[in-house]
Amino acid sequence: MRKTVIILTLTAICALTGIGAASQSATVADRLEKRRPAAVNPVVQWNRTLLAIVRTAGAQPSTIHPTRSFAIMHAAIYDAVNSIERSHRPYMIRVSDAPRDASQDAAAAAAAHDVLVALYPAFKSSLDTELQDSIGRADDGNLTEGLRIGQIVAARLLAARQDDGAASAPIPYTFGTAPGDYQSTPPNFQKQPQFTHWARVTPFALPRADLFRPPPPPALTSDRYSDAFDEVKTLGTASGATSSADQALTGRFWNGPIQNYWNEIAQSVTDARHLRTADRARVFALLDLTIADGVIALYDAKYTYNFWRPVTAIRSAVSLGNPETIGDPNWLPEVGNTPPDPSYPGAHAVVSAAAADVLITTLKRDRFVLDVTSEVLPGVTRSFRSLSDVAEEATLSRIFAGVHFRFDETAGRRLGEHIADFVTDSFLTSHGDKDDDPR
Repeated sequence: MRKTVIILTLTAICALTGIGAASQSATVADRLEKRRPAAVNPVVQWNRTLLAIVRTAGAQPSTIHPTRSFAIMHAAIYDAVNSIERSHRPYMIRVSDAPRDASQDAAAAAAAHDVLVALYPAFKSSLDTELQDSIGRADDGNLTEGLRIGQIVAARLLAARQDDGAASAPIPYTFGTAPGDYQSTPPNFQKQPQFTHWARVTPFALPRADLFRPPPPPALTSDRYSDAFDEVKTLGTASGATSSADQALTGRFWNGPIQNYWNEIAQSVTDARHLRTADRARVFALLDLTIADGVIALYDAKYTYNFWRPVTAIRSAVSLGNPETIGDPNWLPEVGNTPPDPSYPGAHAVVSAAAADVLITTLKRDRFVLDVTSEVLPGVTRSFRSLSDVAEEATLSRIFAGVHFRFDETAGRRLGEHIADFVTDSFLTSHGDKDDDPR
């Protein structure tokens, strides 16, 4: 009789999420009898699912940065699992009546499923199937309670982010004309730069977007500017005349959404540490909350300083009062197109410094043997021996790509480190009733 009650309850819960009730009873019954081994941890499973969605052409709204989705999903997973685990402080939501024997895996799956269905309704059918798969692989806790907790947390967190400014229309932008002003870049001239409104999105952890805003970029007449100008002009050119083959490859290898690389890296290092669901939930939540706020903060700085990109500076063919900066009207960057937003600070530097800092802090370890796969060069991988090495190469890659000055990357790295330190010091901290070291 007890098993029948559980099956009926699960059927009702799955009906709420949109899974067909007609087939669900038998499916859940079979899985209650014999659950499949958890080949993939649910936190990693749903991270991969979201990566697949944002990599699908047209799936991500062009005016909403995908880091927001990762932050909402992983915050929901964390709060759902931590409501059961109770080892750390919640991000935002604690389900007070969550029983200790509730399934953490089911809670993680339900939270992720409901968040993604709300954010990407076109994927509902495949997400429903993914939830069924997660139920089959769940741990031996109470599935009914785990699913209920995940749903509660997802609904509350989505409601909390409903009016965060992400849905606002981008702010119309007027390109500058003075030396140093950001201008539309060749050869893919954009009518409007991207995410002009993103600095106004409510941060996930920071009290405000400009908390760690970097100082202005160097003066165009300074030695620091001319040195950075010459470096990117020499090493980041599409002609490849002076960069090494490896530098050119590095520039192209990392020329994709940097947050995707770091989420895959997090999958690898948490697998290497064989972390439990609760510990993985915390690592990914800290990672993606930090990255999301890093992106909000970097757009605050970008649209405060509105600094021109290297291709504009180099093609100007004007000394700008600095005899060390000699223009080349035909210069193009190694990767061809320049991202459509101001140069300072560099996004790859912000995200990479922040991500590496979070992972090193939470895992208490920097050295890992890592193979990283390119987002834009199918099948191409590069190998590393530490998270710090990955962050360093990803940052320098933007100089080799020809799209950033070195001072963009220096400011970006400091900004990312400040945000990571703030988030890890202030959020998802231990209650002190157990060892905080991931197991």
